[in-house]
Amino acid sequence: MKLAAVQMISGPDVAPNLETAGRLIAEAATAGARLVALPEYFPLIGASDADRLAARERDGSGPIQDFLAAAAQKHGLWLVGGSIPLLADDPAKLRNSCLVYDPAGRRVARYDKIHLFGFRKGAEAYDEAATIERGNQVVAFDTPLGRVGLAICYDLRFPELFRALGTLDLLVLPAAFTETTGRAHWEMLLRARAVENQCYVLAAAQGGLHPTGRMTHGNSMVVDPWGEVVARMDKGEGIVVADFDPQRISDTRASLPALKHRIL
Repeated sequence: MKLAAVQMISGPDVAPNLETAGRLIAEAATAGARLVALPEYFPLIGASDADRLAARERDGSGPIQDFLAAAAQKHGLWLVGGSIPLLADDPAKLRNSCLVYDPAGRRVARYDKIHLFGFRKGAEAYDEAATIERGNQVVAFDTPLGRVGLAICYDLRFPELFRALGTLDLLVLPAAFTETTGRAHWEMLLRARAVENQCYVLAAAQGGLHPTGRMTHGNSMVVDPWGEVVARMDKGEGIVVADFDPQRISDTRASLPALKHRIL
């Protein structure tokens, strides 16, 4: 079975971003992908906090969610919907939520980002906690590929989250890593999570210069259970496609049974 990561350079307006996402999902389907992942905030990025809050949808209802369900059904594939802004318990905040749809267009999972990015270096600063309400539950779901775990962007830095997901066959990570932090840490963290959990990692990223001037790192990739990058895209808009090989997982775990050797 083939996996695909969609890489985008989303702008602040939802409609054109959905159009781009739809075109790239179709491209991935044509390439044979049966599971496709979109990047974090694929419907809008680089907008003001007020714009992101204005784009919030109610859980289970809204044009972005309708788009995801329809795309999964149209192409008959598993669709990991990057992340979208949903209403939070705090009316002044949003939930950064990853929704998953099966080939019939039914929603089968929702993960709310747990770790909220904070960064300050010179003039570059981010504080997600100011407008995002964090989630509190790890999420995994079953597919014909096997067990799939979810995480979003900054979660990548916290290996205990992935351990809490249990034994997995695939980790899917939508992201919008900054160029500064991505250049330094993105690949090494993705490969570490693959090696630690002896599973495939599918990372779908924002990748390029956004209309508001923000630069995201890109480098969407597929990493195998041995930590080898089997497919990658640097910057720009497009897709990354790679084979998912269950035998590669079995062979890795048989030759180096690290998961069985865990004590803590």
